[in-house]
Amino acid sequence: MSRSPRSSTAKSEASGRVEGISNGGLRRYIQRFPQASVLVIGDLILDHYIWGRVSRISPEAPVPVVHVESESMRLGGAANVFNNILALGGKADLCGAIGQDETGRMLLKELGTKRSGRGGVVIDHDRPTTRKSRVIAHNQQVVRYDLERRGELKPVLQKRILRYVESRLRELSCLVVSDYCKGVVTATLMSELTRLAALRQVPIIVDPKVEHFSYYKGVTVITPNHLEATQAAGLHGDDDQVIQEAGSIIRQRLGCQSVLVTRGERGMSLFEADGVSWHIPTRARQVYDVTGAGDTVVGTMALALSTGASMREAASLANQAAGVVVGMVGTATVTAKQLTEALEG
Repeated sequence: MSRSPRSSTAKSEASGRVEGISNGGLRRYIQRFPQASVLVIGDLILDHYIWGRVSRISPEAPVPVVHVESESMRLGGAANVFNNILALGGKADLCGAIGQDETGRMLLKELGTKRSGRGGVVIDHDRPTTRKSRVIAHNQQVVRYDLERRGELKPVLQKRILRYVESRLRELSCLVVSDYCKGVVTATLMSELTRLAALRQVPIIVDPKVEHFSYYKGVTVITPNHLEATQAAGLHGDDDQVIQEAGSIIRQRLGCQSVLVTRGERGMSLFEADGVSWHIPTRARQVYDVTGAGDTVVGTMALALSTGASMREAASLANQAAGVVVGMVGTATVTAKQLTEALEG
Protein backbone atom coordinates (compact mmCIF):
# COMPACT_ATOMS: atom_id res chain seq x y z
CA MET A 1 0.00 0.00 0.00
CA SER A 2 1.50 3.31 -1.07
CA ARG A 3 1.62 6.23 1.33
CA SER A 4 1.50 9.95 0.70
CA PRO A 5 4.96 11.55 0.54
CA ARG A 6 3.53 14.15 2.94
CA SER A 7 0.70 12.72 5.00
CA SER A 8 -2.56 10.98 4.18
CA THR A 9 -4.13 13.13 6.89
CA ALA A 10 -2.47 16.46 5.96
CA LYS A 11 -4.67 19.18 7.43
CA SER A 12 -4.88 22.19 9.71
CA GLU A 13 -6.63 21.00 12.87
CA ALA A 14 -7.38 24.56 13.95
CA SER A 15 -9.10 25.69 10.75
CA GLY A 16 -10.40 22.43 9.27
CA ARG A 17 -8.66 23.29 6.00
CA VAL A 18 -6.52 21.02 3.88
CA GLU A 19 -2.89 22.09 4.24
CA GLY A 20 -1.73 24.61 1.66
CA ILE A 21 -5.22 25.73 0.56
CA SER A 22 -6.43 29.21 1.48
CA ASN A 23 -10.07 30.16 1.86
CA GLY A 24 -9.35 33.32 -0.12
CA GLY A 25 -8.30 31.22 -3.09
CA LEU A 26 -11.41 29.06 -2.79
CA ARG A 27 -13.65 32.15 -2.73
CA ARG A 28 -12.14 33.29 -6.03
CA TYR A 29 -13.23 30.03 -7.67
CA ILE A 30 -16.79 30.54 -6.39
CA GLN A 31 -16.80 33.99 -8.02
CA ARG A 32 -15.90 32.32 -11.33
CA PHE A 33 -18.67 29.68 -11.17
CA PRO A 34 -20.88 31.63 -13.65
CA GLN A 35 -18.21 30.99 -16.30
CA ALA A 36 -18.68 27.20 -16.06
CA SER A 37 -20.96 25.13 -18.29
CA VAL A 38 -21.68 21.59 -17.06
CA LEU A 39 -23.72 18.80 -18.62
CA VAL A 40 -25.16 16.27 -16.17
CA ILE A 41 -26.01 12.77 -17.46
CA GLY A 42 -27.78 10.20 -15.33
CA ASP A 43 -30.89 8.94 -13.60
CA LEU A 44 -33.65 11.51 -13.16
CA ILE A 45 -35.63 11.14 -9.94
CA LEU A 46 -38.60 13.00 -8.52
CA ASP A 47 -38.29 13.25 -4.75
CA HIS A 48 -41.75 13.37 -3.15
CA TYR A 49 -41.98 14.51 0.48
CA ILE A 50 -44.99 14.01 2.74
CA TRP A 51 -44.61 16.21 5.82
CA GLY A 52 -46.56 15.60 9.01
CA ARG A 53 -46.55 14.80 12.70
CA VAL A 54 -47.04 11.71 14.84
CA SER A 55 -49.09 11.67 18.02
CA ARG A 56 -50.14 8.02 18.29
CA ILE A 57 -49.46 4.44 17.25
CA SER A 58 -51.90 2.67 14.93
CA PRO A 59 -54.27 0.17 16.60
CA GLU A 60 -54.01 -1.95 13.42
CA ALA A 61 -50.25 -2.52 13.58
CA PRO A 62 -47.30 -1.27 15.68
CA VAL A 63 -46.57 1.64 13.34
CA PRO A 64 -46.86 5.43 13.80
CA VAL A 65 -49.88 7.24 12.40
CA VAL A 66 -48.68 10.31 10.48
CA HIS A 67 -51.07 13.24 10.30
CA VAL A 68 -50.18 14.77 6.92
CA GLU A 69 -49.77 18.54 6.94
CA SER A 70 -48.19 19.19 3.52
CA GLU A 71 -46.52 17.64 0.48
CA SER A 72 -43.68 18.86 -1.73
CA MET A 73 -41.80 17.76 -4.83
CA ARG A 74 -38.07 18.22 -5.35
CA LEU A 75 -35.61 17.31 -8.06
CA GLY A 76 -33.58 14.20 -7.23
CA GLY A 77 -30.76 12.12 -8.67
CA ALA A 78 -29.08 13.68 -11.69
CA ALA A 79 -31.71 16.43 -11.64
CA ASN A 80 -30.55 17.43 -8.15
CA VAL A 81 -26.94 17.64 -9.35
CA PHE A 82 -28.18 19.91 -12.14
CA ASN A 83 -30.13 21.98 -9.60
CA ASN A 84 -27.08 22.30 -7.32
CA ILE A 85 -24.95 23.62 -10.18
CA LEU A 86 -27.57 26.25 -11.01
CA ALA A 87 -27.94 27.21 -7.33
CA LEU A 88 -24.18 27.77 -7.13
CA GLY A 89 -24.33 30.13 -10.11
CA GLY A 90 -23.06 27.87 -12.88
CA LYS A 91 -24.65 27.03 -16.22
CA ALA A 92 -26.02 23.50 -16.52
CA ASP A 93 -27.86 21.17 -18.86
CA LEU A 94 -29.33 17.74 -18.25
CA CYS A 95 -29.55 14.32 -19.92
CA GLY A 96 -31.67 11.43 -18.69
CA ALA A 97 -34.92 9.55 -19.13
CA ILE A 98 -38.47 9.84 -17.87
CA GLY A 99 -41.59 7.80 -18.47
CA GLN A 100 -44.71 9.01 -20.19
CA ASP A 101 -46.58 9.44 -16.92
CA GLU A 102 -47.77 11.97 -14.38
CA THR A 103 -44.52 11.73 -12.39
CA GLY A 104 -42.55 12.57 -15.54
CA ARG A 105 -44.76 15.57 -16.19
CA MET A 106 -44.29 16.70 -12.58
CA LEU A 107 -40.52 16.34 -12.90
CA LEU A 108 -40.51 18.45 -16.06
CA LYS A 109 -42.64 21.01 -14.23
CA GLU A 110 -40.11 21.14 -11.40
CA LEU A 111 -37.35 21.69 -13.96
CA GLY A 112 -39.47 24.49 -15.42
CA THR A 113 -37.46 26.98 -17.46
CA LYS A 114 -34.14 26.03 -15.86
CA ARG A 115 -32.97 23.97 -18.82
CA SER A 116 -31.44 25.54 -21.90
CA GLY A 117 -33.00 22.81 -24.05
CA ARG A 118 -35.09 19.64 -23.88
CA GLY A 119 -33.03 17.48 -26.24
CA GLY A 120 -31.18 15.61 -23.50
CA VAL A 121 -34.27 14.32 -21.67
CA VAL A 122 -35.74 11.34 -23.50
CA ILE A 123 -39.07 9.58 -22.92
CA ASP A 124 -39.16 5.82 -22.42
CA HIS A 125 -42.72 4.62 -22.98
CA ASP A 126 -41.97 1.27 -21.30
CA ARG A 127 -40.86 2.48 -17.88
CA PRO A 128 -42.18 4.72 -15.12
CA THR A 129 -40.38 7.88 -14.09
CA THR A 130 -38.40 7.07 -10.95
CA ARG A 131 -40.10 8.50 -7.89
CA LYS A 132 -39.00 8.27 -4.26
CA SER A 133 -41.64 9.13 -1.67
CA ARG A 134 -40.53 9.92 1.87
CA VAL A 135 -42.79 10.41 4.86
CA ILE A 136 -41.23 12.92 7.28
CA ALA A 137 -42.55 13.54 10.80
CA HIS A 138 -40.84 15.91 13.25
CA ASN A 139 -37.85 16.18 10.87
CA GLN A 140 -37.37 12.39 10.95
CA GLN A 141 -37.93 10.04 8.02
CA VAL A 142 -40.61 7.49 8.95
CA VAL A 143 -40.63 5.45 5.73
CA ARG A 144 -39.62 5.66 2.07
CA TYR A 145 -41.28 3.92 -0.85
CA ASP A 146 -39.95 3.86 -4.43
CA LEU A 147 -41.53 3.52 -7.86
CA GLU A 148 -38.95 2.55 -10.45
CA ARG A 149 -37.73 0.14 -13.11
CA ARG A 150 -34.02 -0.59 -13.16
CA GLY A 151 -33.51 -2.23 -16.56
CA GLU A 152 -31.09 -0.66 -19.04
CA LEU A 153 -32.35 2.13 -21.24
CA LYS A 154 -33.07 1.03 -24.81
CA PRO A 155 -30.08 1.37 -27.19
CA VAL A 156 -32.00 3.81 -29.39
CA LEU A 157 -32.54 6.12 -26.40
CA GLN A 158 -28.91 5.77 -25.30
CA LYS A 159 -27.85 6.86 -28.80
CA ARG A 160 -30.18 9.84 -28.62
CA ILE A 161 -28.54 10.95 -25.37
CA LEU A 162 -25.07 10.49 -26.81
CA ARG A 163 -25.94 12.54 -29.88
CA TYR A 164 -27.11 15.32 -27.60
CA VAL A 165 -23.88 15.16 -25.56
CA GLU A 166 -21.83 15.31 -28.75
CA SER A 167 -23.79 18.34 -29.99
CA ARG A 168 -23.09 20.22 -26.74
CA LEU A 169 -19.53 19.10 -26.03
CA ARG A 170 -17.78 22.02 -27.71
CA GLU A 171 -19.24 24.53 -25.24
CA LEU A 172 -18.87 22.44 -22.05
CA SER A 173 -16.30 22.77 -19.29
CA CYS A 174 -17.18 19.50 -17.50
CA LEU A 175 -19.36 16.37 -17.66
CA VAL A 176 -20.98 14.83 -14.57
CA VAL A 177 -22.33 11.27 -14.57
CA SER A 178 -24.85 10.74 -11.76
CA ASP A 179 -25.42 6.98 -11.58
CA TYR A 180 -28.29 5.80 -9.39
CA CYS A 181 -28.41 2.40 -11.12
CA LYS A 182 -31.87 3.04 -12.64
CA GLY A 183 -30.89 2.19 -16.22
CA VAL A 184 -29.54 5.34 -17.89
CA VAL A 185 -25.84 4.69 -17.20
CA THR A 186 -24.70 1.61 -19.13
CA ALA A 187 -21.33 0.20 -20.16
CA THR A 188 -21.91 1.38 -23.74
CA LEU A 189 -22.96 4.86 -22.70
CA MET A 190 -19.94 5.29 -20.40
CA SER A 191 -17.52 4.01 -23.02
CA GLU A 192 -18.80 6.54 -25.56
CA LEU A 193 -18.92 9.39 -23.03
CA THR A 194 -15.29 8.73 -22.06
CA ARG A 195 -14.24 8.67 -25.71
CA LEU A 196 -16.08 11.88 -26.57
CA ALA A 197 -14.77 13.71 -23.51
CA ALA A 198 -11.19 12.67 -24.27
CA LEU A 199 -11.47 14.12 -27.78
CA ARG A 200 -12.36 17.53 -26.34
CA GLN A 201 -10.30 17.16 -23.13
CA VAL A 202 -13.41 17.68 -21.01
CA PRO A 203 -13.16 16.23 -17.47
CA ILE A 204 -15.71 13.62 -16.34
CA ILE A 205 -16.81 13.33 -12.71
CA VAL A 206 -18.74 10.20 -11.70
CA ASP A 207 -20.97 9.70 -8.68
CA PRO A 208 -20.90 5.89 -8.84
CA LYS A 209 -22.80 2.74 -7.93
CA VAL A 210 -20.85 -0.37 -6.93
CA GLU A 211 -22.61 -2.55 -9.52
CA HIS A 212 -21.24 -0.37 -12.32
CA PHE A 213 -17.66 0.27 -11.21
CA SER A 214 -16.22 -1.52 -14.24
CA TYR A 215 -18.00 1.05 -16.47
CA TYR A 216 -16.01 4.02 -15.18
CA LYS A 217 -12.56 3.28 -16.59
CA GLY A 218 -10.64 6.34 -17.69
CA VAL A 219 -12.83 9.00 -16.06
CA THR A 220 -11.23 12.01 -14.37
CA VAL A 221 -12.53 11.51 -10.83
CA ILE A 222 -14.94 9.14 -9.11
CA THR A 223 -16.66 9.98 -5.79
CA PRO A 224 -17.78 6.82 -3.92
CA ASN A 225 -18.85 6.93 -0.30
CA HIS A 226 -16.82 4.81 2.13
CA LEU A 227 -19.14 1.80 1.86
CA GLU A 228 -19.08 1.86 -1.95
CA ALA A 229 -15.29 2.24 -1.94
CA THR A 230 -14.62 -0.73 0.33
CA GLN A 231 -17.16 -2.93 -1.45
CA ALA A 232 -15.70 -2.09 -4.86
CA ALA A 233 -12.19 -2.85 -3.60
CA GLY A 234 -13.27 -6.10 -1.92
CA LEU A 235 -12.27 -4.88 1.55
CA HIS A 236 -13.97 -4.67 4.96
CA GLY A 237 -13.97 -1.91 7.55
CA ASP A 238 -13.82 1.87 7.35
CA ASP A 239 -10.72 2.92 9.28
CA ASP A 240 -8.05 5.10 7.68
CA GLN A 241 -5.85 2.21 6.57
CA VAL A 242 -8.72 0.36 4.86
CA ILE A 243 -9.92 3.52 3.09
CA GLN A 244 -6.33 4.29 2.04
CA GLU A 245 -6.01 0.86 0.46
CA ALA A 246 -9.47 1.02 -1.14
CA GLY A 247 -8.77 4.41 -2.73
CA SER A 248 -5.48 3.19 -4.15
CA ILE A 249 -7.01 -0.02 -5.53
CA ILE A 250 -9.91 1.82 -7.22
CA ARG A 251 -7.69 4.46 -8.79
CA GLN A 252 -5.31 1.89 -10.22
CA ARG A 253 -8.07 -0.47 -11.35
CA LEU A 254 -10.03 2.23 -13.20
CA GLY A 255 -7.07 4.26 -14.41
CA CYS A 256 -8.77 7.45 -13.30
CA GLN A 257 -6.92 10.59 -12.30
CA SER A 258 -8.36 10.78 -8.78
CA VAL A 259 -10.68 9.06 -6.31
CA LEU A 260 -12.57 11.10 -3.70
CA VAL A 261 -14.03 8.94 -0.93
CA THR A 262 -16.76 10.67 1.08
CA ARG A 263 -16.77 9.46 4.68
CA GLY A 264 -19.66 11.18 6.45
CA GLU A 265 -18.65 12.60 9.81
CA ARG A 266 -15.02 11.64 9.07
CA GLY A 267 -14.81 14.03 6.13
CA MET A 268 -13.33 13.03 2.78
CA SER A 269 -10.18 11.33 1.53
CA LEU A 270 -8.69 12.23 -1.86
CA PHE A 271 -6.39 9.82 -3.70
CA GLU A 272 -4.31 11.09 -6.62
CA ALA A 273 -1.52 9.76 -8.81
CA ASP A 274 1.74 8.35 -7.43
CA GLY A 275 0.14 7.33 -4.14
CA VAL A 276 -0.47 10.90 -2.98
CA SER A 277 -3.49 11.18 -0.67
CA TRP A 278 -5.10 13.90 1.41
CA HIS A 279 -7.65 13.84 4.21
CA ILE A 280 -10.18 16.66 4.46
CA PRO A 281 -11.97 16.89 7.84
CA THR A 282 -15.73 17.32 7.85
CA ARG A 283 -17.20 20.83 7.90
CA ALA A 284 -20.74 19.87 8.94
CA ARG A 285 -21.85 21.63 12.12
CA GLN A 286 -25.00 19.54 12.57
CA VAL A 287 -26.28 16.66 10.44
CA TYR A 288 -30.03 16.50 9.87
CA ASP A 289 -30.25 14.66 6.54
CA VAL A 290 -27.62 13.25 4.16
CA THR A 291 -30.12 12.94 1.29
CA GLY A 292 -28.56 14.42 -1.86
CA ALA A 293 -25.21 15.27 -0.26
CA GLY A 294 -23.39 13.27 -2.94
CA ASP A 295 -25.18 15.33 -5.59
CA THR A 296 -23.88 18.50 -3.97
CA VAL A 297 -20.34 17.10 -3.89
CA VAL A 298 -20.14 16.28 -7.61
CA GLY A 299 -21.91 19.50 -8.63
CA THR A 300 -19.49 21.64 -6.63
CA MET A 301 -16.46 19.71 -7.89
CA ALA A 302 -17.59 20.16 -11.49
CA LEU A 303 -17.80 23.93 -11.09
CA ALA A 304 -14.49 24.14 -9.25
CA LEU A 305 -12.59 22.08 -11.84
CA SER A 306 -14.26 24.11 -14.61
CA THR A 307 -12.88 27.33 -13.18
CA GLY A 308 -9.26 26.25 -12.74
CA ALA A 309 -9.20 24.69 -9.28
CA SER A 310 -6.84 21.82 -8.57
CA MET A 311 -8.34 18.50 -7.56
CA ARG A 312 -7.51 19.20 -3.90
CA GLU A 313 -9.09 22.66 -4.06
CA ALA A 314 -12.18 21.24 -5.78
CA ALA A 315 -12.50 18.54 -3.11
CA SER A 316 -12.14 21.14 -0.33
CA LEU A 317 -14.94 23.25 -1.82
CA ALA A 318 -17.12 20.15 -2.23
CA ASN A 319 -16.50 19.27 1.42
CA GLN A 320 -17.61 22.73 2.50
CA ALA A 321 -20.76 22.52 0.34
CA ALA A 322 -21.65 19.07 1.70
CA GLY A 323 -21.24 20.42 5.23
CA VAL A 324 -23.94 23.00 4.49
CA VAL A 325 -26.43 20.73 2.75
CA VAL A 326 -26.49 17.99 5.41
CA GLY A 327 -27.74 20.62 7.85
CA MET A 328 -31.00 20.85 5.87
CA VAL A 329 -33.90 18.39 5.86
CA GLY A 330 -34.70 16.69 2.56
CA THR A 331 -33.12 17.04 -0.86
CA ALA A 332 -31.52 20.49 -0.84
CA THR A 333 -29.12 22.75 -2.71
CA VAL A 334 -26.38 25.14 -1.65
CA THR A 335 -26.07 28.67 -3.02
CA ALA A 336 -22.83 30.48 -3.82
CA LYS A 337 -23.59 32.88 -0.97
CA GLN A 338 -24.04 30.03 1.52
CA LEU A 339 -20.82 28.38 0.35
CA THR A 340 -18.89 31.65 0.67
CA GLU A 341 -20.29 32.18 4.17
CA ALA A 342 -19.32 28.62 5.14
CA LEU A 343 -15.73 29.38 4.13
CA GLU A 344 -15.76 32.52 6.25
CA GLY A 345 -17.26 30.68 9.23
